[in-house]
Amino acid sequence: MARHKKSRKEEKEEKTFNAPKLNLSRETKRGIMVVVFVALSVLTLLALADIAGEFGGQIHHALALTFGLIAYLVPLILFIIAISLFRQDLESHPKESFYFRTYLGALLLTGSIAGLIHIFYLDGAKAFALAAEGRGGGYLGALFSQPAFSLFGFWAGSLILFALLIIGVLVTFDVSLRALWPKKEEEQEAAEAAVKPQAQREIKINSMGKEGFIAEKVMDKNKKIKDEDEEEEDKPEELKPLKKPAVNQPAANGPRLEAMTVADRKDWKLPPFDLLDDNKTNVDSGNIEVNVAVIKKTLGDFGIEVEMGEVNVGPTVTQYTLRPATGVKLSQIAALQNDLALALAAHSIRMELPIPGKALVGIEVPNKATAIVRLREVMQTKDFVDHRSKLALALGRDVAGHPMVADLAKMPHMLIAGATGTGKSVCINSLFISLLYRNTPQDVKFIVIDPKRVELNLYNGIPHLLTPVVTDHEKAVNALKWAVAEMDRRYKLLAEANKRNIIEYNAAAGLPLHYIVILVDELADLMAVAQADVEAAIVRLAQMARAVGIHLVVATQRPSVDIITGLIKANITSRVAFAVASQIDSRTILDTAGAEKLLGNGDMLFTSAEFNKPKRVQGAYIGEKEVKRVVDFFKQQVGAV
Repeated sequence: MARHKKSRKEEKEEKTFNAPKLNLSRETKRGIMVVVFVALSVLTLLALADIAGEFGGQIHHALALTFGLIAYLVPLILFIIAISLFRQDLESHPKESFYFRTYLGALLLTGSIAGLIHIFYLDGAKAFALAAEGRGGGYLGALFSQPAFSLFGFWAGSLILFALLIIGVLVTFDVSLRALWPKKEEEQEAAEAAVKPQAQREIKINSMGKEGFIAEKVMDKNKKIKDEDEEEEDKPEELKPLKKPAVNQPAANGPRLEAMTVADRKDWKLPPFDLLDDNKTNVDSGNIEVNVAVIKKTLGDFGIEVEMGEVNVGPTVTQYTLRPATGVKLSQIAALQNDLALALAAHSIRMELPIPGKALVGIEVPNKATAIVRLREVMQTKDFVDHRSKLALALGRDVAGHPMVADLAKMPHMLIAGATGTGKSVCINSLFISLLYRNTPQDVKFIVIDPKRVELNLYNGIPHLLTPVVTDHEKAVNALKWAVAEMDRRYKLLAEANKRNIIEYNAAAGLPLHYIVILVDELADLMAVAQADVEAAIVRLAQMARAVGIHLVVATQRPSVDIITGLIKANITSRVAFAVASQIDSRTILDTAGAEKLLGNGDMLFTSAEFNKPKRVQGAYIGEKEVKRVVDFFKQQVGAV
C-alpha cells in the first residue's frame, strides 16, 4: 500500500517548535514589570554607592558615561517608571500602547534633563568629547543637546529641551497640562472625582425620604409644620365657612337620596393632627455600595458599559440610577431584568427606561426592611399644608422619599384597582381622611357606596355625608342617577349665571355650591347587578361633572375588561394600580406593564394626565382606630348643636 506523502505544510509544522505560553493576564504582566523596575532602581542605587561588588562598579562606570552628572537620578527615574506602571488604568489604554507610552515618556524625561545640563557645559566644546570625560549629561545628554545647540543655538536649544522635559512628564504620568497648575478647592474635588475609577467613586445617596421614616428626625419637622398649620388656622380667610349650599333641591321628577339631617352651623372645626398616629419605622436598603458594584458588573458581563449615578432611598424600594454608554439600546438593559434580580438576590426588580426628564435609567430594588408611611407624616409636609386646592389628596411617598400629593380637582376622577389585600381600602381611607382634614361639611359632601357593607360603614354619622353609606345595590344605582341629575341642575345654574365652572360661580354667587365626591369601594359588585345603568352613570359623570364640582373615586379588585370597560378608562385618566397577578391585569388598569412587579402592602403605581409614565408610590397608611378618632371628632360636633 502506497504511503501517504506529507505535504510541505505538514512537514513545516512538524519542524516548527511551539514554545509553551504562560498566558498571563495584563495585570500580572504589569505587576512583574513593576517589580523589575523597583529592583533595577535599588540595584543602580547600590552600584552608585559602590556597595554592589565588582559588577556594581562596572554599572557605576557605565552610568557615569551614559548619564554624566545625572547618573544619581537614574534610580529615582527607574522608581518613577515603576510608579507610573502601577497607577495606570489598564482598561483605559490599549494593550499595545501601555508599556510603549511609559518607556517613551521616561526616555524624553531623562534625555531632556541630561540635554539641559549638557548644553550648559558646551561653551564651544564638542558635545561627545565632554561626554567621554564624564562631564555634563553624558552620552545621552550629548545626543539630545548636540542637534539643538547646532541648529538653534544656546537659548532656543535650551527652550526646546525644556519643552521636551514638560512633554516627558505629561506622557510618563498620563496627565493633562491643566492638571499641573494649582486649582481651587472645588475644581480639585471635581478633577479627582473624574479621574477616580467608577468603583472607587463615592455614590450620591439621596436619603431625604429615609430621614422621614425615623421618628427622632421627623418630629422636629412635624412640630415646625404643625406650628405653620396653626398659623394658617388663625387666618380667617382660610377657615371662613361658606354660606349655605344650594344643592338640596333635586331636579324635578328625578331620583332622590335618603338625605341626612344635620343641623346648620357655621363654626365647624377641622380635626387636629394629634388624632393620627405618628410612630415611624426605619428602612433598611441593604449595602448600597455592594449593590452598585453588582449592577455595574452584571451589565458589564453582558457587554453593556454603564456609569452609575445617584441612589434614591425610598420607603419600599431603593432606586439605582445609571447612564448607559453611547450606542447601548435600552432594550438590551430591559432584557437583563431577570439576570439583575438574580445577581442582586432580589424578589423582583422594576426598571424605568428612561426616568422621565433625565438621561438616566432607574432600577428599583426592594428594601430588606420597608418603612410604613403614615398619613399624618405626609399631611404635615409643606407640599400638603401649602396646597391651594381644597381637594388635595395625600397619596404617600415616591421612590426618593418625597411626599406625593395629588389634586382631585385637576384629575378630576380616580380609578383604584388591584388584587385583594394589596391596600385599596386603606388608600380610600387615606383619601377620605385627607379631604376631611381640609374641608368642613359646608365645603365638601360625600356619597359613599360600599356594596361589601364592611369597609366604609365607619363614616356613618359624619356631617359630610349627603346620605348614609349606601350598601344596597338598588340604592347605589339610584345614588349615581341622582348625581347625574344634580350635575345637570348645576349646569343650569352655571348657564343662568353665565359662569364656566364652580370656582367662578362660587366667587360670585350668594349661595355657593359645595363639592361632591362620590366614593365607590367595589365597582365589580355594582356592574354585576346593573352594568348598563352603572356604566352609563359613571361615564356621564366622568365626562361632564368636573366643571360643576362632582368627582368620582372608584375602586375594584377585579381589573378585567368587563369591569373596567373602555369607556370608563377613556374618561378616567388618573389611575392607581396596586399589586396584580399578571401583566394583563396591569395593562388593563394602566395600559402598561409594571403593576405585576409591585410588592403589595400599599406599593402602587400612580398615573395621571400630568405625567406620561406611572410613578411608583408607597401609599400612606391609616389604621381603623385613627379613622374612628377622626369620625368621632365630627360626630361630637354634630351632637353639640
